[in-house]
Amino acid sequence: MKFYIIVFLLFCAGNLAAQNNIESILRSIEKNNKELQASEQLTLSKKLEAATENTLPDPNVSYERKWGKPASIGKTGELSVSQSFDFPSVYVHKNQLYDLKSDLYDQQKQIIRQQVLLNAKTICLDLVSLFQQQKLLSLRLQNVQKLSALYQKRLSTGDANILETNKIELELYNIKTQMRLIETERNNKLKELQTLNGNLPIGEELTDYSPVDFPENFEIYSQEAIAADPELRSLENELKVARKNISLSKFLWFPKFEIGYIREMEPTDKYNGISFGISIPLFENRNKIKQAKALSGYTQMQIENTRLQSLSTLRQLYDQATNLKVSMQEYNKLLQSQKTLSLLNKALENGQLSMIEYFIEANQVYESMQNYLQLENQYQQIVSQMYRYKL
Repeated sequence: MKFYIIVFLLFCAGNLAAQNNIESILRSIEKNNKELQASEQLTLSKKLEAATENTLPDPNVSYERKWGKPASIGKTGELSVSQSFDFPSVYVHKNQLYDLKSDLYDQQKQIIRQQVLLNAKTICLDLVSLFQQQKLLSLRLQNVQKLSALYQKRLSTGDANILETNKIELELYNIKTQMRLIETERNNKLKELQTLNGNLPIGEELTDYSPVDFPENFEIYSQEAIAADPELRSLENELKVARKNISLSKFLWFPKFEIGYIREMEPTDKYNGISFGISIPLFENRNKIKQAKALSGYTQMQIENTRLQSLSTLRQLYDQATNLKVSMQEYNKLLQSQKTLSLLNKALENGQLSMIEYFIEANQVYESMQNYLQLENQYQQIVSQMYRYKL
């Protein structure tokens, strides 16, 4: 039996719809995750806070009451209602600034979303790998149990010795121990996934990887990945906010105005009128333009640095995935050329192999299959990082 047939029977058996399990799990976590729900509320809070920056100040109402001395001259009173406001262009720029900040907060939320979903997908891929390791160990267990039954019969007829049966029993013990360890690790991963899903159980059905498309052209792939990177897009929005703050700071040098209504009340007469005032910003906005320009320059450098780091990371991931893909193909060819377990069992039964020789050969096959599973998991993990911008 060829290795690719074994792999198909062991790891691809089951429901073909399982290929979509990881995607459905991610959508469930996106809906139920508490951190994402908190992030949604934080984003809303930031937007509301930004909206308050473009409102008029509160109106000012004052009333004065004066008593004359001597009392015969009577009493007077004055009611004043006034409202201050910035130069009209300031409100236009503040409204544009609010739109830019809203986009920025949305992008910051996307960064958190991507981190949560990438973490969830990493756990999902580990669960698939652990399931496949369990299936491989189950195959080993069944094989060794058959050998144990065979050699117990041989021992009773004198065709085997106690050392050979002890070797088989030791192998059984080692396999069962590994299976218990993997089951414990799998349960821990399921608990992690359940926590990410708002404490709702999920992930038990994960048995197989979803198909992945590896990009053939790095330049095309990297351009797409950089363009969709939420961290870079967030920094670009920060730069837009910083530049808009420069424009706003310039308009804040325009005078502020105040207009109001006044009513004076004297013993014999009453007067109605209006008040008008102007505030010259000589001190309040000092250095604000310089500060805004400095922040804009800093953000620009951050964008350039982040873009370079992202390109470097993508290149490393791409090269790692390429090498892993080649290694997987080489392992496939190697395993197809190795002796299969059925041939080894037949050789052992016919006396062509000793027990020690059998276990050496069989362990090489199992070790190669285990290495293949590890390579496949590493490949899936790296490709998921490469395509994290699509989560």
